[in-house]
Amino acid sequence: VKSTLNTKIASEGLKHRVFEVSLADLQSDEDLAFRKIRLRAEDVQGKNVLTNFWGMDFTTDKLRSLVRKWQTLIEAHVDVKKTDSYTLKLFCIAFTKKRANQQKRTCYAQSSQIRQIRRKMMEIMVAQSQSCDLKELVQKFIPESIGKEIEKATSSICPLHNVFIRKVKILKAPKFDLGKLMEVHGVKLDRSAEEAVAEPTELVGA
Repeated sequence: VKSTLNTKIASEGLKHRVFEVSLADLQSDEDLAFRKIRLRAEDVQGKNVLTNFWGMDFTTDKLRSLVRKWQTLIEAHVDVKKTDSYTLKLFCIAFTKKRANQQKRTCYAQSSQIRQIRRKMMEIMVAQSQSCDLKELVQKFIPESIGKEIEKATSSICPLHNVFIRKVKILKAPKFDLGKLMEVHGVKLDRSAEEAVAEPTELVGA
């Protein structure tokens, strides 16, 4: 008869797992189904798993539906170091559109215009990302406020439409802090409570 000692804690196995969910399920809005959000499990408290933002992407069918004839696709990406110690890579996508009262079928952009637009895209992505923490930045992705800002800023160069932050990668994350994680979930935690939660973990691992 073989006897095994089960020393694995189930909750520990959940930590650092990454889950991919549709934004439509999180916001109860089917119009947002094309956005895929990646959430990383940071801590387990009872039956609740506390997650944090770990990236975003578009569904393949949404990206393919945006690409059409007679227009120019412009892409840009930039690495952003944030004040809360996160380093992100943001990918932006945009498409040219016809000017008002334009008779010509095509609306292609010239190489010089593409370079100017790409430069503007990168500047706005950096400015919008560095001016807030991660929680506030994620809230900007849902109404696509960064895309609207790019569309407005580049209108004098070449009119754009369908401007999206299509992908976000977390390149570097700060050391785990339970207090900050609880604030993300709308719960303020004092240091005495944090120490009380941390104590049993140290005892189990000993």
